[in-house]
Amino acid sequence: MEKYLVSRESVPENPKRCNSSNRWKRSVVELNGRFESKYRHDLSALLMQSYSQIGAFPHLYHVDRVLCPTHEGIVNSQRSRAGDVAMIDHRRSFGKPGISALDFDCKGIYLVSATRSGCLTVHDFESLYYQCNGTLPGVGLKEDQSKHLLHIPLPQQLDAVRWNLANQDEVACASTRSNVVSIYDIGYISDEPVEVLKTRRSVTVVGSDVQKGLSDLAFSAVNTSRLIASDTHGVVNIWDRRVGVLPSLELSTGSHGTLNSIQLHAENQIIFAAGKHGSIYLWDLRGGRTSAPFHNHKEVCHLPLTSLKLASMLEKIGTLKAQSKIVSQEIHSIDLDPSCSYQLAFHLDDGWSGAFDVYNSRVTHIHCLPPAPLAWLN
Repeated sequence: MEKYLVSRESVPENPKRCNSSNRWKRSVVELNGRFESKYRHDLSALLMQSYSQIGAFPHLYHVDRVLCPTHEGIVNSQRSRAGDVAMIDHRRSFGKPGISALDFDCKGIYLVSATRSGCLTVHDFESLYYQCNGTLPGVGLKEDQSKHLLHIPLPQQLDAVRWNLANQDEVACASTRSNVVSIYDIGYISDEPVEVLKTRRSVTVVGSDVQKGLSDLAFSAVNTSRLIASDTHGVVNIWDRRVGVLPSLELSTGSHGTLNSIQLHAENQIIFAAGKHGSIYLWDLRGGRTSAPFHNHKEVCHLPLTSLKLASMLEKIGTLKAQSKIVSQEIHSIDLDPSCSYQLAFHLDDGWSGAFDVYNSRVTHIHCLPPAPLAWLN
């Protein structure tokens, strides 16, 4: 029987040990359910890096060999989990003729900017980036004006700018000092807009004209002919560009405060607006009291379906109320989370920011500035 047995290979007296760096081991999370401090530190560093500034681009363009009067201002570009984000450095541009509005196109290739001195510019973002971040550290390239897709100095302050979601050749701009929306086609190098939309004339009880300005813009991604703008008199204006240059519908807040920001939700049928009085307003174009806006032209003005006072919702957070004095503040801007459609982010005039659940009408996240240092510490 021994001839059918397979002999066992001889085992060396001193076997080689496996390299410990290649050995598999269970993570600490699997063993005790807790993250290692090093792991938390690495994740925090990665998160901070994802929101860190990757470029600052001075606005130093020329018109007919003369420095553009709107040169003061810095564009800060940041990269986040949601993609490229363009922001304005208000520390440099506040109170100055600096950059007042920015918007990336749908693919993040082009960036349009507007300034308080009236300069409308469309940048190739890659060229803009390499212009200010040359091959050598700290050395930027000279300005190449041929890379500007559009650069128009206008005779008025600009406060809002947006790409047309349905036609990426079009950009629209507006001013809080004018009741006009100007639409430009970047395919045509012309100082003249291809279309100009105006708000309806309003008068006071004594017969004087109401001076309206436009504070924010939004294009519908579903209805290619619809454009929406909020104004400084508490109204959201909606144009059907197939009909004419005047709004087909006016959504009123019932007050005369400035609406600083607007957002479209639920297939562009729900409109959110917020502004000076610290309230979030909602109009639903699908049903309710604000339904069928383009079917009943006899009723021109529509009140909101609901309005929510943000300060009242913040007071419902007991721990926040116990630590901070909550007062009504102007809402500087609102924006919908692209990865979570029911979360509406807000930023207040005093620096507070947070997120609002549009379905449950409650604040789910809040970030507050630290309290001012005590006088005796100074």
